Amino acid sequence: MMPIKIIHTKDGSKSLFLPELNETYHSKFGAKTESEHVFIQAGYQYVTKQEIRILEIGFGTGLNVLLTYLAHLHDERKIYYESLEKYPLPADIIKEINEVDDEQMKQIFNLLHSVPWQEDVTLRERFVLYKNKVDLLDFESQKMFDLIYFDAFAPDKQPEMWTQEVFDKMYKYLSEGGVLVTYSAKGSVRRTMQAAGFTVERIPGPPGKREMLRAVKVACSK
Repeated sequence: MMPIKIIHTKDGSKSLFLPELNETYHSKFGAKTESEHVFIQAGYQYVTKQEIRILEIGFGTGLNVLLTYLAHLHDERKIYYESLEKYPLPADIIKEINEVDDEQMKQIFNLLHSVPWQEDVTLRERFVLYKNKVDLLDFESQKMFDLIYFDAFAPDKQPEMWTQEVFDKMYKYLSEGGVLVTYSAKGSVRRTMQAAGFTVERIPGPPGKREMLRAVKVACSK
């Protein structure tokens, strides 16, 4: 595991910085703000199905799961959430990230990180989490998903996660009408998504980013 530093972002939420990659886990303009915008507003709230299977690429700090869980408190949908992470964070980093004033968020965060890996866990009624300790490139599943949170490190930091092979694989595991959201808006990423068969749109990005990408697997598009 690379050396990790805890950082504070502009909205008051914490994130992580990897000196070796010169890369943060989230936007310096606000970790929570970015995740809410990219994954909850542009993804979770965009999908209208009453039963949603979510595939997350990069469990990381658990922030996207936490925010999805909080959003789910206000609806009646049935959620199956599978999160991939090859290198789970060490316990001391997790503990420090969770030193927050919001008691509800602290309790949920502890729950997300305390449940076992490689096991379906019912977090609350109609919300099942499966934390999968695997690299996306090695991931195989019998399931199809309705929504993908693609939260890999930036293309210039982790180029192997933004290849044609990767987007072909994610396209394969999306159901027809399924949605993929990511913070990136690079032209090369958009073109790779389109080559995989996605219909791609640029939409407004979170603070600090003008745009982001949302891709849809249109029926019979490939």
